[in-house]
Amino acid sequence: MAKAKSKTEKKIDNNIRLALTAACDQFLEDIPGFQWLTHQANYTNFPASLMITCVFDTEESSNHTNKPKIYKVIQSKLLKIGVKFKSPERQVMFDSEEACTHEDDGKWNERLERLKGRSIPKNRPE
Repeated sequence: MAKAKSKTEKKIDNNIRLALTAACDQFLEDIPGFQWLTHQANYTNFPASLMITCVFDTEESSNHTNKPKIYKVIQSKLLKIGVKFKSPERQVMFDSEEACTHEDDGKWNERLERLKGRSIPKNRPE
């Protein structure tokens, strides 16, 4: 069972959700094939552990040239809430409905849980 989030973690998570919702709304208007996004974070190693998944309709549309724009918008929205997002190229992943349907029978919860291991390693020595 996952550890319950503290009050501070819930507040940070809600602010991230609001910032990313604004980014999502912008992407829906500006980027062909974009569908939705989600985030995951381990708050003991935040913000380095923040992982954002941008979902497109097809694999082809997830591999287009708008990635720099996506990184810039996400960084800008997070900075407005005080989150310094230093490694967007490593912390923003691109996926597609097509790949999820093919590889995970359309079960996003299972897919995201499986892909959790892709996160940035802790920046503290073990």
